[in-house]
Amino acid sequence: MSKPYPLVLTVILNWNGLDDTRECLESLKSATYPNQKIIVVDNGSELDEAAALEREFSDLIKVIRNERNLGFAGGANVGIRRALTENAAYVLLLNNDVTVAPEFLGELVAFASGRPNVAALCPKAYFADRPNTLYSAGGKASVWTGVARQIGRGDTDDGQFEQPAERDYADGLCMLIPAAALNTVGLLDEDYFAYWEETDWCFRARAAGLRCYYVPSARVWHKAGRSQQASHEYNFRYRRNSLMFVRKRGGALNFVVALFTQAFFYAPAYFIRHPRRLGRAPSELRAVIWHASNRVRRRPLL
Repeated sequence: MSKPYPLVLTVILNWNGLDDTRECLESLKSATYPNQKIIVVDNGSELDEAAALEREFSDLIKVIRNERNLGFAGGANVGIRRALTENAAYVLLLNNDVTVAPEFLGELVAFASGRPNVAALCPKAYFADRPNTLYSAGGKASVWTGVARQIGRGDTDDGQFEQPAERDYADGLCMLIPAAALNTVGLLDEDYFAYWEETDWCFRARAAGLRCYYVPSARVWHKAGRSQQASHEYNFRYRRNSLMFVRKRGGALNFVVALFTQAFFYAPAYFIRHPRRLGRAPSELRAVIWHASNRVRRRPLL
């Protein structure tokens, strides 16, 4: 008798991104993993995109409609809760602007099998418009600087990241999480709304003794920047959340060091390299002022 395949429930968040979601779902049709269910959480899209997706992919997906935009963390949590009620063994968080190789999910599940300490796994991700240029081979982050970076980003794939490896965090664009890890760590922290929520979750998981891994045999392609347009709101939220991460996962000393490092090292170096982007400085300052007048909640593990 062959070994059964554990159920994977894939959660895709759609927010005014119908064309990207369609392409993502079309790529999932070719996925070879035999025990997958797909939930699309429509996060309050302006048009009735949920109905269009239900009509076109009725044999592939279930749709959950949120009345308003709950952010990535809140929208993803809606799908995660549904997955856990359906007794999924794994939850796959997949960005709607990602397309996948047919074998990607089987490779992730195979790596997780037999490793009881897994928090989350991520694949090798490429830029969609530069198919052999790496977008991410997992991530590194520091509670001393409030800086995260995607390993390998912008490098041509010449086989330099062909070995599985432990990472600080699994990139949230495609993140496979065992249900057991979710039961231990809890859901994504909705205080972030969008950006840094997966980094925070992975650090909470690591504090519980779990580990995040990069799995190079799984491959996906990402249309980078679709939800990260260079707006004042994005710049504010990203910087606010980077410092929120430091406050939640570190302590007062971590925050002081991170604030000093970002203000007097990273920010000047960035603006020297990119003088035309000096217009983002008010948004960065707004993020610092936000922290001067707001408390943050340190989420427990459960």
